[in-house]
Amino acid sequence: MSPRFLLDGMLGSLARWLRICGYDAEYLRSAPDEELIRRAVESGRVLLTRDRMLYRKAIKAGAEAFMVEGESDAEKLASVSRRFSLKLDPERSRCPQCDAPLAAVGREAVRGRVPPRTFEAYDEFWVCGSCGKVYWRGSHWRSIVETVREASRRAEAADGPGHSL
Repeated sequence: MSPRFLLDGMLGSLARWLRICGYDAEYLRSAPDEELIRRAVESGRVLLTRDRMLYRKAIKAGAEAFMVEGESDAEKLASVSRRFSLKLDPERSRCPQCDAPLAAVGREAVRGRVPPRTFEAYDEFWVCGSCGKVYWRGSHWRSIVETVREASRRAEAADGPGHSL
């Protein structure tokens, strides 16, 4: 079973990337440390943070927590991928906005919900079952795939000497 994550307010971008790769990643933008720890423990989610004090408090309270390393999105994603042996695959995407699963739908299901030129240009669409947002593989898809590939390369390359898990 894949780990489920809870990310603190400093990791909103990482939450989106984990969701794009198909992982359940709850993001709490402005919750106090005690709330984050309580939610992590009660839900069985792994708390991801860059805050050393929060990390220490979470471990002491019995939560599973991980200190995310890296500066860029790809580096942070690689750090989590390496620690939890995650397969990074944007084909498995969840809704980057609300974390709910996406469902493939036919073109007619999105008529009037996407710009006319988008409707004409693309054949594949996905809809979030929770927030209703519509997705397609537009011009941004190439950069998404490249960021995920870079994260995968970094995760694999870092398994060598000098990197601990």
